[in-house]
Amino acid sequence: MDKKIVLTGGGTAGHVTPNIALIPGLKERGFDILYIGSYEGMEKGLIEKENIPYSGIATGKLRRYLSFKNVTDIGNVFKGYFEAKKLLKEYRPDIVFSKGGFVSVPVVKAAARLKIPVILHESDMTPGLANKLCYSSAVKTCCNFPETLKYLPEGKGVLTGSPIRRELLEGSREAGLSYIGFDGKKPVLMMIGGSLGAQRLNAVLRKALPDLLPDFDIVHLCGKGNRDESLAGTPGYVQFEYVSEELKDVYAASDILFSRAGANVLCEIVALKKPALLVPLSRDASRGDQILNAHSFENQGFSVCIEEENLTQDGFVKALHDLYENRDTYIQAMESSSLGNGVDAVLSLIDEYTK
Repeated sequence: MDKKIVLTGGGTAGHVTPNIALIPGLKERGFDILYIGSYEGMEKGLIEKENIPYSGIATGKLRRYLSFKNVTDIGNVFKGYFEAKKLLKEYRPDIVFSKGGFVSVPVVKAAARLKIPVILHESDMTPGLANKLCYSSAVKTCCNFPETLKYLPEGKGVLTGSPIRRELLEGSREAGLSYIGFDGKKPVLMMIGGSLGAQRLNAVLRKALPDLLPDFDIVHLCGKGNRDESLAGTPGYVQFEYVSEELKDVYAASDILFSRAGANVLCEIVALKKPALLVPLSRDASRGDQILNAHSFENQGFSVCIEEENLTQDGFVKALHDLYENRDTYIQAMESSSLGNGVDAVLSLIDEYTK
């Protein structure tokens, strides 16, 4: 008889892509898979592309501040709980794996009520509220940072790293250079993480082009709607709103990276052994988790961190040149780390609790 697993998580791509990374290994192990997410969240489209059965439930965000929406969303959370419980009773999974986000809370709570083992994954250095609400219901909580273990219930934390899609590790430098249009004679600087939250970084990079292009070819993933057409055709500079299938090759072609400090990007950086300059989202724009993530990577010798408030044009250019000159030191630190692709570690835990 095939084993069954429910995957859950949503709200942002970071709560979905690690689940997607587990799918090939789960299929190889003979698991039937059901994904439970919100009715029309971004996770729905991402999972349906993987041809995985998907069921939606009601969900609500539990805010840390006073808001009338807290009242209405509490009702959605309870509705989602009963919908999740019904789905779990019908599907009868052997285990639930949750990547977090508020859609996961009713699923995890319903699974615990039905005595189905639950494994959580926490991406950031300090746990988010959704996962905090689920700790008591989980048999194990996986994490990406050694510092996170002290925040987790004793005996339940496991340092696994984040599951990364297998294909990202199979990129070709030659294919990447061909796709970008570079000849490989200069080192390649790649900026990744150019969503709306990285507009400041987009501007800093573009302003620094005259200082960087003599030494680097630059591929800029600038985010939807953020292309600067006045720079189209600039020798040595190529911009994309988004790269999907070819991302593995663009990664392989890149020598150093410039990025925000979202947890999943950081795990890709260490798995691919790419030295990076990190400029985390400021506390004004987030709960400060990216700052902690970035400083942890800097302390482990994997990357350089400049907080946005301290980012200057001259300092930015110098940091990138220094990063490239000392790249071997950062690569060696990442090669010596036990962190990498978390797929195998997470799958081993799933195996352990479904024997």
